[in-house]
Amino acid sequence: MDEQQQETARLIGKRIRTLRGERRLSLRVLAELAGVSHSYLSMVESGKRLLKDAAYINAIAEALRVAPSELLGQPFLPVDPYAAEVHAAIADLRLTLMGMSVDSAPDRRPPDEPVTRLAARVRRANRLYHAAEYEALAVRLPALLADLHAKAAASEGRTRLRVLRLLAGAYHPACALMLKALGYTDLAFIAVTRAGEAIAELEDPLYTALSGFFTAHILMAAGSPEQALTKASAMVDLLEQHLSLPGAEALLGELHLISATTITKDQRRPAGDRSADVRAHLAEAERLAERAAETKVFHLNFGPTNVKIHRVSLNTDLGRHSDALQAGADVYPEVINAPGRQAAYHADLGRALTHFRGREAAAAARFLRAELIAPQRVQADPLVADSVSYLLGKRLPPHVQRDLVGLAHRMGLGR
Repeated sequence: MDEQQQETARLIGKRIRTLRGERRLSLRVLAELAGVSHSYLSMVESGKRLLKDAAYINAIAEALRVAPSELLGQPFLPVDPYAAEVHAAIADLRLTLMGMSVDSAPDRRPPDEPVTRLAARVRRANRLYHAAEYEALAVRLPALLADLHAKAAASEGRTRLRVLRLLAGAYHPACALMLKALGYTDLAFIAVTRAGEAIAELEDPLYTALSGFFTAHILMAAGSPEQALTKASAMVDLLEQHLSLPGAEALLGELHLISATTITKDQRRPAGDRSADVRAHLAEAERLAERAAETKVFHLNFGPTNVKIHRVSLNTDLGRHSDALQAGADVYPEVINAPGRQAAYHADLGRALTHFRGREAAAAARFLRAELIAPQRVQADPLVADSVSYLLGKRLPPHVQRDLVGLAHRMGLGR
């Protein structure tokens, strides 16, 4: 190294050593978190090696939860390998969704495994969705969907109906809502359409309502809250005729929650009407949650805790930010063991906090906590991105500003 490079290496090493101390990490622990050798990191910190490899820069910055610019002392092109990998995996999933339907059997042999094993794979996929582990889920879904389609095509009678139910469970929430979260609304609509094809053969009102519930989700994401509410309302009417069926009350509660959410998005409604209608749907959901308790029916998370989390988001979306903070005071999101919903709770509180002068640091802390819980979900959330961009322009304590810049980098936001 020449003299200038030696000085640069010394300064970078000092920054890493200082940040590591602030994070209370040993040299060995940081090396393990970053996936580099202990000896390499030791030489970087002592200024004997110049940190210049993009992969190492990103890895060490990620382990320290800062932007690479905090290490280098200069801007650095954002690189998010996790985001790149999950979006790369969508290519295979796109082909799977476009190339298969219930009416056309896939060009593959049915899997040599029992239905119980397929059911376990569907449960695993939905656990990955609720954990917001989108990369792992996106990689698994093409084979799972293809195997289920092949199994359904080769089955008859009750076995075929069981496989069709599994196919519906694989398409949603795992596939459709993951695609929605990542911004692939068009593919998410194909997923709910494929699920609807399987459900039509079941002739089961509960599954018909389930299909309508997820269709409402995607219509809302596509920018049509009116169509979404129309669909959800029709499914509410259908379910109210079949409340004796197992799981019906929980699904009805979910339909009231999605109805309330769509109303917050409909800016053509007068504000007073929106608030009143949201409160009515929320009250129905709360009543049903008290009866259902915490459930996982249809791979969802309906119950008192999820209703309370929705109360935070609904008030935030209505602009009732004080009510959102009050609603969030007695919520324990860990109860439902769904990192995606836990992250949503903290992110929605963060969005509400950005509207209060002097609470900017608290808002940033909520966003950072949400990212720690479910990074792939939070980093893909446009509402969080908007709030983070806003906070970057505010005067914040240096350590908060640094952490927020790190989050902005991981989200691909420029400064």
